[in-house]
Amino acid sequence: MNLIKSKRRVADHGEVFTPQWLVENMLDLVKGETERIDSRFLEPACGSGNFLVPVLRRKLAAVEAKFGKSDFERRHYALLAVMCCYGIELLEDNIAECRANMLEALADYLNVDETDDLYPAAYYVLSQNLVHGDALTMRMADGQHIIFAEWGYLGKGKFQRRDFRLDALTQMSSFSQEGALFAHLGKHEVFTPIQAYPPMTARELACPPVDVFLKEPA
Repeated sequence: MNLIKSKRRVADHGEVFTPQWLVENMLDLVKGETERIDSRFLEPACGSGNFLVPVLRRKLAAVEAKFGKSDFERRHYALLAVMCCYGIELLEDNIAECRANMLEALADYLNVDETDDLYPAAYYVLSQNLVHGDALTMRMADGQHIIFAEWGYLGKGKFQRRDFRLDALTQMSSFSQEGALFAHLGKHEVFTPIQAYPPMTARELACPPVDVFLKEPA
């Protein structure tokens, strides 16, 4: 793999891709988390998915090991694996490639295409989890706050979604530090979602209602 797309992009954005062998070595440092289906990963400069695609593949291998004998569970936990991968990318062409590469990894594993509900459901999830924006300012390319969906699998084909602002989530560590002003408060008292949704099936995710994800919270 070429580690740069152009010298201009290196000069303008410092864009250099991590070689695959180094990616795998780095992921091995947190091997247990990469192989836990519901562990959440955020890549703040995700490029075209150099880290996120291998993370997803490791999660899918865990899905196969645990649920390979049940097609129903295998499919739904594979979608959960996608739901637990997040990325922010400054360059628009990179984020489009990242979404496509992640979708391809899932489709190859499940052997599905656009005619299967899981495919458009995953496409929708990736449109929410992989955003075109700036991790330093925590704002999207259009200037709105970055909002991420927290997904959970409730079982029996039902998924839960709650939306949080990224800048609020990043304050969690300071709130929980001993001696901090709000350390006595429970996380539920400080970090409440800006929106919660009723449980949804993969089919409902494949044909979502008018999306409010990109709207600035009140």
